[in-house]
Amino acid sequence: MTATEKIDFKRELDCYRAPRGRFRVVDVPDLRYLMIDGHGDPNTSPAYVEAIEALYPLAYRLKFASKRAGRDYVVMPLEGLWWADDMSAFTTARDKTRWDWTLMIMVPDWIDEGMFVEAVEELAAGKSKEPPRRLREVRLETLSEGRCVQTLHVGPYDAEAEVLARLHHEFLPDNGLRPTGKHHEIYLGDARKVAPEKLRTILRQPVTAVS
Repeated sequence: MTATEKIDFKRELDCYRAPRGRFRVVDVPDLRYLMIDGHGDPNTSPAYVEAIEALYPLAYRLKFASKRAGRDYVVMPLEGLWWADDMSAFTTARDKTRWDWTLMIMVPDWIDEGMFVEAVEELAAGKSKEPPRRLREVRLETLSEGRCVQTLHVGPYDAEAEVLARLHHEFLPDNGLRPTGKHHEIYLGDARKVAPEKLRTILRQPVTAVS
């Protein structure tokens, strides 16, 4: 690869591919993310908006720092881990006020803690504009998911419930699997720009074999 080539990890990593209308088992490698936590309805929570406002400037600051060092890449899409004390609040009841979440953007493994801290400090200095409110809540962390089941959902986020029900109540038990980690979503479309019926979301669930 030459210094001018730009890596698109959505194309390079198999775990960013998912079929529509069926479930696929995939082994996900350990990946590094910018992460920030929150709670509550993503449609009404100011913390959710502020989390996104913190993640993206930091993700682009790191991309440009990497490009200056000779390694360019496409900034990855927004992702989220979702859970609740009672998972029915997420999978069937869809009680968003009870949801906990971690929003994330994947970064290459060559982005180290030093680069991360430097990017945070540059944004915090706010030379051109006010720094993101939740900037210092963002962390750099490796996520280990391992074996997962995933599918591509096309349509509104609120139409995921039927897909999740089939995953948890049909596919997993029929294949001797049980969920082990948090529900994971990868947003391949921007909800601010794409009609709800055209939104593309990878739905992922870490699993293990039933003993």
